[in-house]
Amino acid sequence: MGLFDLARPALFALSPERAHALSIQGLKSGLVPPARLKDDPRLQVGLGDLCFPNPVGLAAGYDKNAEVPDAILDLGFGFTEVGTITPRPQSGNPKPRVFRLPIDKGMINRLGFNNEGHAAALTRLEARRDSPGIVGVNIGANKDSTNFVEDYVKGIDTFYNVASYFTANISSPNTPGLRNLQAGEALEVLLKRVFDRVDANSEKSGKRLPIFLKIAPDLEPSEMDEIADVVKASQLSALIVSNTTLDRDTLTERKHAQEAGGLSGKPLFEKSTRILAEMYARLGDKLPLVGVGGIGSAKDAIQKMEAGASLVQLYTCMVYAGPCLPSDIVRGLSTHLTKHNIPNISELVGSKNGDWI
Repeated sequence: MGLFDLARPALFALSPERAHALSIQGLKSGLVPPARLKDDPRLQVGLGDLCFPNPVGLAAGYDKNAEVPDAILDLGFGFTEVGTITPRPQSGNPKPRVFRLPIDKGMINRLGFNNEGHAAALTRLEARRDSPGIVGVNIGANKDSTNFVEDYVKGIDTFYNVASYFTANISSPNTPGLRNLQAGEALEVLLKRVFDRVDANSEKSGKRLPIFLKIAPDLEPSEMDEIADVVKASQLSALIVSNTTLDRDTLTERKHAQEAGGLSGKPLFEKSTRILAEMYARLGDKLPLVGVGGIGSAKDAIQKMEAGASLVQLYTCMVYAGPCLPSDIVRGLSTHLTKHNIPNISELVGSKNGDWI
């Protein structure tokens, strides 16, 4: 039994947000030991000018204020994503707003982009600018903003010199009206404005950063068609599939099932992987995909990649499995490649796409 197994009952006796804050403090203080992973060159993933040492990343939502990106990377992650960060600080929705579903190994949250804003995160990211590791910045819009698109533009300008890549999060269900940006014409407008700012910052800095887009799993086929058409014609570097779901059909635990907010963790795995496979079928090799939703083992990560993901991200399953999960998954990927005599992880991508459609 590991340290986390011993600590879990005490952590779960606390509110989810209090336990989360303590885990951040544990990483800051060095209480959580780093993983001792050897790099496996077979796990490297190239995406534009970025070389990911392994395909396993931490999704946005955990390190909202860029407090511990380097400690997170030390857990064995190949990359991490801070945020979602909005231009101005905001407290988010009223508490309680996070609910554990331990039987299903899921969570429901309606946090509402609670974060300290651009200025606080920028100070922290500037302090680690010369540190190694891939740290993406997930940008969003303030709830009371009069122009959501301009909030994303501000994010590009603010963090351009400290980010490894950007993710435009237009798929949270907890900011009213935000998911409307996924619609074809609205998405075109957003991406045009974002890439106008990328062009301007690229000219000044001499480097061009990748832009990822994060979409929801609650999409109809026609909506997926529309998104695919827009992103194929865009300069996006990757599509993240997916954010949390409003669906509750997969839950066996009904205690919090009626709570408003996005559902994440194991109950999201099947749905998010099907949407991932559908988007891969539409995009093929036109745009790399990042698979998110319910990843709690190396087997889950492999299935995401076989469905079409080049990279994967996790978060909620760490609440139940603890900080050793990323290194366990990375080791499991290496073992899988060895067992099946696969020379590079990229050979998994899309290899069983048809099984999920």
